Amino acid sequence: MATIPTIASIAHLAADTDVWFLDIWGVLHNGVEPYPGTVSACRRFRAEGGTVILVSNAPRPAESVVAQLNRIGVDAAAYDSVVTSGDVSTALVEVARDQNILHIGPERDRGLFASLSRPPSAEAADCDVAVCTGLYDDETETPADYERVLGVLRSRNVPMICANPDQKVERGGRIIYCAGAIATAYEALGGRVSYAGKPYLPIYDMALQSASDARRDKVEKSRVLAIGDGVATDIEGAGRFGIRSVYVASAVHVRIGETLADAVARLFGGTANPPVAAMPMLAW
Repeated sequence: MATIPTIASIAHLAADTDVWFLDIWGVLHNGVEPYPGTVSACRRFRAEGGTVILVSNAPRPAESVVAQLNRIGVDAAAYDSVVTSGDVSTALVEVARDQNILHIGPERDRGLFASLSRPPSAEAADCDVAVCTGLYDDETETPADYERVLGVLRSRNVPMICANPDQKVERGGRIIYCAGAIATAYEALGGRVSYAGKPYLPIYDMALQSASDARRDKVEKSRVLAIGDGVATDIEGAGRFGIRSVYVASAVHVRIGETLADAVARLFGGTANPPVAAMPMLAW
């Protein structure tokens, strides 16, 4: 595998790109405040004719994510539209609308079920399907806290819908677990899981259509660049979809004291679809 360059500026890659598929958490903000350099780069890219589609594994509809971006001060001029795992998950949840649903996740994700005539209220012992959007309390809990619930679900062969394939994210300097970690633990028990979001292709199809709508013209994959900090989601998903990607370093994957070059070699050595470059943070 050729050495993956580490770069400080995205400008030269932006020159032959029409659209960015930009990850949100870990690239645009840290869950508490935006990264000024990323916001500035997005504004510059758009000013020069580019289109920025925020592609997130948030298990909530796009409008909910936009509201969060507004609350933490992300400039609306930094992006064109938002596509989320929650948008894709809605279709999976619709299939289960007449079943008894167990919701595993925080109250803030209940918007995912807004189209249902009755909200999910089942328990592990009597549900037909489990929908996991995260941990009930991701500030204090880990997947180990769900061993009993997952054991009950597995004993009954209950299928699970995972609305956010992310395993972990960084929030204000702390690493917290996401729905993907619960789903992985369930699969380890032999449970069946359906996923929405990155790295699975439906969210990329939706994002590409959103980009074409924003530009009022069909966007070719060769003109799209995915930018993200998730190795198994952002970078892997871009490779599956057939588009280039740039890896942005984060504490989720880069070890303390490790150089970015060493981290990139460790993370992507031998992979089929490595990023075209790596950056310590997104900047113009």
